[in-house]
Amino acid sequence: MSSLSSALAASASALKAELVRVEVATSNLANADSTRGPDGGPYRRRDVILGSAPINTFESELGGMRATGVEVQEIVEDTAAFKRRYEPSHPDADAEGYVGFPNVNTAEEMVDLLSAARAYQANLAAVGVVRDLLQSSLELGR
Repeated sequence: MSSLSSALAASASALKAELVRVEVATSNLANADSTRGPDGGPYRRRDVILGSAPINTFESELGGMRATGVEVQEIVEDTAAFKRRYEPSHPDADAEGYVGFPNVNTAEEMVDLLSAARAYQANLAAVGVVRDLLQSSLELGR
């Protein structure tokens, strides 16, 4: 059972991480045209940094097997320059008539969103396989 619980824990950690990726990509898409944020400047694109994390469960320590999960290590702001458009009538235009727009590329965000959604689905499928294995084991014990 130790390897199955470790597999579940690893998939659960991945589900959490992929959910954060979906939330950040959605936030980036929602603010793709936000010219004014809390700091007064345009919205700055955010990105998720993932890292591996050992799964420490009681069962995995006993069995000597350790699964490796994933965790969100950091959410960072993209330091790329803002896009500038000439729109002199815009309320956020500078003295030269240019407006700073977020450094968000909607195509890139859609790819990130789809990638995170597919990874989430894959980990749900892995959880389903472990559940089926556990159910089959229980049926054999009857």
